[in-house]
Amino acid sequence: MMITKIKKFFWNTIQKNLIVLALFLLFTACAKKEALTTASFKTNSGWGYMIAYKEKIVIKQSIIPVISDTKSFDTESDALKVADLVKQKLKQNLSPTVTKNELILLKIKL
Repeated sequence: MMITKIKKFFWNTIQKNLIVLALFLLFTACAKKEALTTASFKTNSGWGYMIAYKEKIVIKQSIIPVISDTKSFDTESDALKVADLVKQKLKQNLSPTVTKNELILLKIKL
């Protein structure tokens, strides 16, 4: 009888510890920091964006790519839309280049 109670006690303790461990792992996995991050910055004539990998800047774009003019994005929102597009391409191991058609689809003012 005593051995049965001891076995139940240890089994219950192991179950509780496993549940706590599983919850801890779940929360740490959800709180995992994104390796690629985007940020906007102000330029003399508008906005640009940066993409960093593990807090090291890998792309700093101060002008709108693929257009003949050398001008910055009109709004911070436009800069961040393009930054998000480039970030998604990098996540998919695609070239981070942006086409004029993609800018048009994002409704970026050229």
